[in-house]
Parts: sequence; C-alpha cells; structure tokens
Amino acid sequence: MSPWPVVRITTAQGPRQAVAPLVVSASRATDIPAFHVRWLLERLRAGYCLWRNPFNAEQKQYVTFARCKCLIFWSKNPLPLLPRLAEIDDLNFRYYFQFTLNNYEPERLEPGLPPLEQRLETFCRLSEQVGRERVIWRWDPLLLGPTLPAEALLERLDALGRRLSPFTDKLVVSFLDIYKKIKGRLAAHAAAPRAPLESEIPALAEGLARCNAAWPHPLRLGACAEAADLSAWGIAHNACADPALISRLCQEDADIQRLCGLEPTQARLLPARPRKPARDPGRRRHCHCLPAKDIGAYSSCPHGCVYCYANQSQAVVRARLRMQRKGTESLI
Repeated sequence: MSPWPVVRITTAQGPRQAVAPLVVSASRATDIPAFHVRWLLERLRAGYCLWRNPFNAEQKQYVTFARCKCLIFWSKNPLPLLPRLAEIDDLNFRYYFQFTLNNYEPERLEPGLPPLEQRLETFCRLSEQVGRERVIWRWDPLLLGPTLPAEALLERLDALGRRLSPFTDKLVVSFLDIYKKIKGRLAAHAAAPRAPLESEIPALAEGLARCNAAWPHPLRLGACAEAADLSAWGIAHNACADPALISRLCQEDADIQRLCGLEPTQARLLPARPRKPARDPGRRRHCHCLPAKDIGAYSSCPHGCVYCYANQSQAVVRARLRMQRKGTESLI
C-alpha cells in the first residue's frame, strides 16, 4: 500500500491518478543536481512527473508536487544546481542536501567526479548559500583495501572534516552493501575495495569519534540504515529523510508537522515529539527515514562509481542518456 494519498491530475496524456507525497527525494537513484537539472525544473513547473519502477519498466507511477513541501537533494556534485536554486525558492519548496563527499581519488573509485578540491569548494559555497544546517556531509560508503587500511581511511576522513566541519552540522557514514551486480566490479578493480569486516567497525567508529572531537566544529554523527549499535561512540541511527530537520524547515505546514510526529499547535513550543514520526515502509529494516517519494531512475548517472548499486553499466547509462528528450515526463 502506498504511504501517499492518490489523487487525480491532468497530464499531457490526459487525466491520470498520481501519488501526492509531502516529501520528495531527488534522488537516491541518480544524481539529479549534477546531471538532470533541466528536467527537474521542467517537472517542478509542470507540477508532476512520471516515475518508472527500476525492476519493471512497464510499472509506472505519476507523482504530483501539489502537496510537496520539501525536496531532498542527493548529490556528489550539486554545482550545476546552485545557480538555479532561486527558481526552486520561487516555486515555494523547502529543500536540503545530502552531499556525498568521499576521497577515493588515489584508488579512482569515483572516476566521473570533479577533482576533490573542486568538490570541497562546492560544498563550502553551497553551505554559505543555503546555510550549513541544510548541507549534510556524507562519507558513503566507508571502504577499505590493500592500499587503504583503516588508519589511512581515518586520516582522509580527518583531513576532510577539518575543512568541512565549519560548513555543516552533521556527518553521516555508511558501510558498503554487497549487491550481486557490483561484486564483479569490485573484484576486477585494481584497488580491490571491500566493506569493513564486522570486527573492524568498532575501531573505525572510535577513530571517527576521536577525529570529530578535534575538528573546528564537532559534528553530529549518524550511520545510515546500519544494524550495528554505534552509540557508544556518539554515532546515532540516522534518518536521511529527517523529521527533525524537515519539521524545522516547514514550521508553518500542519501536514508536515503531523508527518514528523508533532501536533501543529505544539510544533514551535515543544522540542520533544509527542508521538513517533511516520516511517517509510519501502526502506530497509534499519532505516529511520520519513516517507519520501523518489523520482529518480537507475542507470542514469555518469559518475561511474565502482561501488554503485544503481547503475547496470556505463554503456547502459550512456545509451539511456542519449535517449533523453526535452519535455519528457519521466527521467528516462
């Protein structure tokens, strides 16, 4: 059952049923801010888009933005979106960024990304433009390998944290989930990247907490959809579609306050939630996110990250991007 109400909308194809979410994710499936800004703005102005099931292209779903109050942007390079944020402001959407900024340059695990220094500059510029509360730093995923032992990984994390901590309030980390489609890519790569073993996680958590304590602006730490309890090191179970942040960004909206577990009349008065916020039934077991409808598409991101679960192959990505046309309702 859909966690969103179903309404009737008018599309270019005529009347259709559409889901009407309060929060939209743009997108866990692809980097919309890096590669699909034109499409995003076209669809926001049109008031709806078409989403296709990545496992069954014939299964389609219209998504209307009529009730949407908050957009969550997921990106490794949001630079192309920065000059267009005023247009999104004018459309009266609130938004924040999940900005993944890793340093795997020596291993070439993210070959399609801009240089690290440029990404650092983009992070700081974005934070200055929208406020550091609205730019979440993600190191996602944490990877180890023959040339990247735990000590070296923590050194890289520490170096970035010293640069980025004044420009954000939060760091979220995750550990690699090994999907069948990426096993071959990882095994064939010269750096032989791997997920940390369960026995290695406590040392990484302790090291991260130690680094964070020494940063210019110590951050709140979170782990994304992880079963492990890392609270002993100050690392909480994270909600990327975050009820606390979304309720603050949309203080005047009663529907958002209820979604986030607050009574509208109490939203500004009570720091504690009188009831639990809604949970997204479509997410993994240990995910604490609010329901947020994703509008992205798999195999549409040219970053080419070796560990990426969302791309079938770079050849498929290139073929799909060649098929894109202006004004299309769906991303692919």
